[in-house]
Amino acid sequence: MKLLLDENLSRRLVPYLQADFPGSSHVALLSLEQTSDNSIWEYAKANGYVIVTRDADFEEISSLRGHPPQIIWLKIGNLSKAAVLNLVKNNRQWIEKALLDEGLACIELRARFPVRS
Repeated sequence: MKLLLDENLSRRLVPYLQADFPGSSHVALLSLEQTSDNSIWEYAKANGYVIVTRDADFEEISSLRGHPPQIIWLKIGNLSKAAVLNLVKNNRQWIEKALLDEGLACIELRARFPVRS
């Protein structure tokens, strides 16, 4: 499973995600920075990414269009890059089960407990 980090997340997380989520990237690294959410959605869909965002917009698009792509919505406050990285990596098995095995369109991760949506 490869992740596409939205511009509201640090691009510096990408190298640290590669062991658990090989092929992951960031919208800025793909020249998608400051493009519309629809453009990012279409890119993720065409290239097999799961979008990771702190923004509700992608969940709303998912509700209208379905999936792919699937969404990991980080409902977190101002966490450090290390805390965000740990949140995603520590929940890898749950993320894979929810998205791959159960085929959910969108999941939420919070600083304390993951939530299905």
